[in-house]
Amino acid sequence: MSGGSGAPGRSRSGAGDPDARTEDPDPARAGRATIEEVATAAGVSRSTVSRVVNGSPAVSPEALTAVQDAIARLGYVPNRAARSLASRQTHAIALVVPEDTTRFFGDPFFAAVVAGISDRIGRSDYILNLLIASDDPDGRMTRFVRNGGVDGAIILSHHTSDAFVDRIAESVPVVFGGRPARERDTDHVVDVDNIAAARAATEHLIRAGRRRIATITGPPSMAAAVDRLTGFRQALADAGLEPFAELPGDYAEGDGARAALILLAGAGELPDALFVASDLMARGALQTLRAAGVRIPEDVAIVGFDDSPVALSTDPPLTTIRQPMHEQGVAMASVLIDRLRGAHPPRHTILGTELVVRGSA
Repeated sequence: MSGGSGAPGRSRSGAGDPDARTEDPDPARAGRATIEEVATAAGVSRSTVSRVVNGSPAVSPEALTAVQDAIARLGYVPNRAARSLASRQTHAIALVVPEDTTRFFGDPFFAAVVAGISDRIGRSDYILNLLIASDDPDGRMTRFVRNGGVDGAIILSHHTSDAFVDRIAESVPVVFGGRPARERDTDHVVDVDNIAAARAATEHLIRAGRRRIATITGPPSMAAAVDRLTGFRQALADAGLEPFAELPGDYAEGDGARAALILLAGAGELPDALFVASDLMARGALQTLRAAGVRIPEDVAIVGFDDSPVALSTDPPLTTIRQPMHEQGVAMASVLIDRLRGAHPPRHTILGTELVVRGSA
């Protein structure tokens, strides 16, 4: 970068030219086309080439076509590092996931959302940095973001205890994937209506004649889990029912299995239905109940949440709430890119969900 900023000819190109340092004088790349060669081939000035490279609208259609043709013929590649130094932009976006790596790589929800984020960023001039950490005790992640490592951040799967997330949100434009537990007036959020979705799942069980309905929740430190529990309670209250049991979980398969063991160990009867706040937990509960001789759905009907590939891996297949995970990722990246480009997207983007009925309920 330092070599690029001191490239010969800088004074001739104008102090305000944002792309005056687009060549990389590294001898190892000596055969690469320069911006001057592109300008000569296109019959335009160096500054015109700079404007085309930087996406400026202040270029005539004829000049734009000539420069683009010259770039294609000569194989010209702008030096991103030098352009970033000139514009004070990194053209990088951080995806911050405050979870441990086991949870991140073990839950198909993250894979689907990250695929959507990556697809959208791949159609832009930004690159994606993935930052996974359940905490930031020494502040390295926060310093990386706050010291100019990225232009903005997407924060996914955050908890009330994630104080470092607040520090990141104070330093760069941020989009939250899911409603933050401490939402501020300036936050941009992409989410689904978790309350309505949980109501729909529970109402499906009620319509099927189930009356002893329990739930396995997500962690109370996450707004999505709180909202899903709220929707579950609302549907029961509307039907004049009380929750049979509310068992805590953390969206992991083992949490569903442990909750099912608690139900099996009870002195009384089992619930006749379960609403489970994630497909992974639902699979853990379903497999544990079946291993104990409980028939699904005859004895206990089960509804999960996500419609991840996990839902098709159970026997019987899982009835679940489908949330558009890939589309959520695309929307998160789109909102952040719009913000970084100076646009003013809506603060809340709420995507639809759908009840998918299969054999478990």
